[in-house]
Amino acid sequence: MSMASRLPEPYAQGGGSNLADILERVLDKGVVIAGDIRINLLDIELLTIKLRLIVASVDKAKEMGIDWWEDDPALSSGARRNELARENAELRERLARLEELEPGRAPKDVREESP
Repeated sequence: MSMASRLPEPYAQGGGSNLADILERVLDKGVVIAGDIRINLLDIELLTIKLRLIVASVDKAKEMGIDWWEDDPALSSGARRNELARENAELRERLARLEELEPGRAPKDVREESP
């Protein structure tokens, strides 16, 4: 018996799932990988790192209530527009307050409170 005949063929045509099928199943169901790394010295905890990894399709993630990318300006153009609109409104408000100031005098709200 030769060595080649004893080894299984990992990519055989009819033998099991291919990579696309496995990936489709993983994305459809989702996979969670969790782990903690702790560094102790003489029973004193110096460092704790918590690792959490979720692999799922966008639809499955939304089903689970995970949609942080929709509000992240670096990942979503809609979130970026909202951030720019908020920043624009804040700047307009600051400008309006600065325009209320008269040269050499206190702001209007401070003058009204002074006797």
